[in-house]
Amino acid sequence: MNYIKKEIKDGVNLHLIINDNFKTDYVVFFLTVPLEKETVTQNALIPNVLKSGCQKYPNYKKIVEELEMMYGAEFDCGVDKEGDNLIIKFFINSINDSFLPEKNNNIEKSLKILTEIIFNPLIENDKFKEEYINIEKQNLELLINSQKDDKDEYAFERCINIMYKDSGFGLSKYGKIVDLEKINSENLYKHYKQLIDTAKIDIFISGNFEKEKITSEVETNELIQKIKERKEKININHFKKEIKNKIENPEVKQEKMEITQGKLVIGLDILPNNFEDFRFIALLYNAIYGDGVNSKLFQIVREKESLAYTAKSMYIPKKNNIFIRCGIEIEKYEKTLELSKRLLEEMKNGEFTDDDFEKAKKYILAGINSIEAEQDTQIIYLFGQELSKLPLTVEEYREKIISIKKEEIIEFAKSIQINTIYFLRN
Repeated sequence: MNYIKKEIKDGVNLHLIINDNFKTDYVVFFLTVPLEKETVTQNALIPNVLKSGCQKYPNYKKIVEELEMMYGAEFDCGVDKEGDNLIIKFFINSINDSFLPEKNNNIEKSLKILTEIIFNPLIENDKFKEEYINIEKQNLELLINSQKDDKDEYAFERCINIMYKDSGFGLSKYGKIVDLEKINSENLYKHYKQLIDTAKIDIFISGNFEKEKITSEVETNELIQKIKERKEKININHFKKEIKNKIENPEVKQEKMEITQGKLVIGLDILPNNFEDFRFIALLYNAIYGDGVNSKLFQIVREKESLAYTAKSMYIPKKNNIFIRCGIEIEKYEKTLELSKRLLEEMKNGEFTDDDFEKAKKYILAGINSIEAEQDTQIIYLFGQELSKLPLTVEEYREKIISIKKEEIIEFAKSIQINTIYFLRN
């Protein structure tokens, strides 16, 4: 993989990932803004409004017809949450020209289609098309309401919301229905213009192509040339920034819903410690404790004690949190909570074997090795490095994990504390 980053203008970067390992090319636009309760609902609505039609392709059918001319290229868009930032993403995945019967310039076409959709929207009387706004507001409302359908994910998001309230990471990436009701075609277009002028913009192009040719295509694109320079106003989330305070009495929250399986989520904080670069130690700690089938949580809570249908933990490096997530029978709540806490104490006491340690390392290293096996995984990894401002090559990442010692895991375990216990029950 040959990775090149080039600044097109202030706040707008081009990222080229050149390799010949794949049959497809990806062109991806990331627009990143701070995650704020005043704007999150508007931002969540914008990508699908833009997807509905633009000046060149006035409806989605026209966009699909253009994609069909590219041998069925895939296009999609949406929003995601990374730490305290909201990311609006647009991408086209197409077959590389070398695998087509004749040259089709798919990368160049992808770039032009995406810039038309993002930067040249369909406007009527200085506002978005009313019909598209009404349809997409209804679709977003359905999506917001449907979040309760996935009880496991709902419980996870509720625990985060309790911990962080209505600030940054605590917000739903889709916003709120009460705010959706205030949006109309005029004020959304006004917000869109502000978004385009202020968002951090990253353009990722991955595939087998000529660097100079594609760079020129980007730099000479008329719509990209019209983009204003801007100062990046994103939240830099990484382990050195996310300082936690000691909590004497963790918040316990139970919520009732018509469900047959309880959902236990325990939010853990990582307290400041003496480790210069503990995110890698945290990753390995989490693998030993609850990430994967060889973890203590899975093997003891689920397999040995049969307390849970699902038992896992996940590390959120951008917020210095670990979340324990268990799907359980309602009456097994107390025992599952007690055992989960006991396993945290065992980690502090070094009660895990050398075999546990080595299996966890192999598990993490396998994940690192898979980064370069998929195009979208490569892009997500490199974009994550861009947002954290802590660039690290895949090889450096691998070496960091290999160098960790068992003693460091034990010492790190002492920095873990419970912040919030959330239980969704009937």
